[in-house]
Formats: sequence, C-alpha cells, structure tokens
Amino acid sequence: MTAEQLTKPHEDVIILKPTHGLAALNLRDLWIFRELVLFLAWRDVLVRYKQTVLGATWAVIQPIIQMVVFTLIFSRAAGLSSEGVPYPIFNYTALLPWGLFSKALNDAGRSLVNNRNMITKVYFPRLTIPVASVLAGLVDFSIAFLVYIGIILYYNFAPNSTYTYTVTPALLTLPLFIILALVASLGVSLWFAAANVIYRDVGHILPFLTQIWFFMTPIVYSSSEVSKEWQIIYALNPLTGVVEGFRWSLLGIHSLPLPLLFVSAGVAVVLLITGLIYFRNMERTFADEI
Repeated sequence: MTAEQLTKPHEDVIILKPTHGLAALNLRDLWIFRELVLFLAWRDVLVRYKQTVLGATWAVIQPIIQMVVFTLIFSRAAGLSSEGVPYPIFNYTALLPWGLFSKALNDAGRSLVNNRNMITKVYFPRLTIPVASVLAGLVDFSIAFLVYIGIILYYNFAPNSTYTYTVTPALLTLPLFIILALVASLGVSLWFAAANVIYRDVGHILPFLTQIWFFMTPIVYSSSEVSKEWQIIYALNPLTGVVEGFRWSLLGIHSLPLPLLFVSAGVAVVLLITGLIYFRNMERTFADEI
C-alpha cells in the first residue's frame, strides 16, 4: 500500500464524531431510512387488523359509535351547543384529529418496547419506530374522513348556510391543520416512547391520560363554552387549536381564533423539539434498558 493510499481516506469508511446543537438530532437519518419508516408504518397497519373479522372496518365503527354516544349524552341530555351545526357533524369533525392523536399517543408511546427485538439486534435510527407509528394513524384517519363525507351528505349540510358544499379558502388550509395534528402527536409520543423504556409505568398511564386529555379538548363541546379569561391557558393544550382549526376549515361556523391557534401551535412545536432532544439523549441507553 502506497503512502498516498494510506493518507487518502476510503469512500466506504464512516467517521463517527460527536455533534452539537440541532445537528445532534440527526434528522437526516429519517430521510435515509425513509423506506424503513414506510415499511414499519404499513406493517403496523397490517398487524392491527390481522385475524380480525371486520378488518379495517374497525376504523369506521369506533368513531361512529363515539359520535352516537356523545350525541345522546352531550347534545340531547346535557344540551350543549353545537353552534348551529347538527351535533353529529360538530362532534365527528373534532373526532377526526382526536383519533389521529390518541392512536399515536397509545401506539407510538409503546412502540419502542413492542419492538424490543429489533432494537437489541440491529442498528437503525430508533426515531423511525415512533415516527412510523404516528404515520400509520393516517390510514385510519383517511378511512374516517371518508365516513365524514358520508355524514355530510346524509345531513345535506353545507357551511355558511349555502346549499352546496364548495371548496372555500378555509377548506384549503385543512392540510396545515393535519400537519399540526401530526406535529403535536409526534412531539408528545416521543416523550412517552422514550420514558416508557425506562419506566414501564408509562404504558399503564397512557390510557388514563388519554381519557383526561379527551375532556380537556373541545370535542364534545365548543371552546366558546370556556370563559374568555381562561382561553389562553386552555389553548396550552395543542389539540385545542387543532380541533378549532378543523371546525373552522370544514364547517365555517365561526372566525378562526388566531390567538388560541398560535398558542396551541407554539406548544406543539415546543413539544416536538424538546421531544426530539429528549429522545436522542435517551437513545443511547435504549438497547441496555429495554
């Protein structure tokens, strides 16, 4: 081997060195392993409905049953306002982002422990596991959204008291609120996924936390029911802005509460950034602790 060959680094040599700041998050790994993310997401979908009689129909049955029960209890019995919209539509509109969030919280929160065999046997970016669990929820969301269209047609409902459901500028912002729901879902999930590796109590806490979070979010009621002096504090729940954004975009029943939306979006972004940092800091211990 010549001196030139000794001094010239080989192309297949990977140099590992410590990184600092946001570069330490190595988010580029998600793009490099994007096929793995998609494979894991699709695997989660297939496993979820494997050996079930109804299959993916469960993605339809669950929100419909919830909508019917909430309509009977909160609309007819409690008499809560739905701001002039048929209550089933008012409630189901909020259940769309909530279903995406709650599924991510429970599935991604347990994802590392459920995939312990992969983590202890082969190297890959651990971040791909919770990300795949969150993205898998988009399949159920898409199915539930098709049901939502059917409900709109059944009630012959159109926003802003028109006779036809047209594409409005507000409706075009719906993808932004879906992205915001994903940001909030992933941010919270990263915290609980990493913590669940160290403290298995987290897996038992998640169902109770989901129930509490549900009633802290304007799903069965409108955020207008909350007094104005508590609105900003109420908006610290990132799902508050998401749900109100969905209702504004799809129903057009009120003007978008921008202060509430900005606070919720800011909290969602903070949760995502801090969740990524916490996850990366804990990642080096996953194989030993799990």
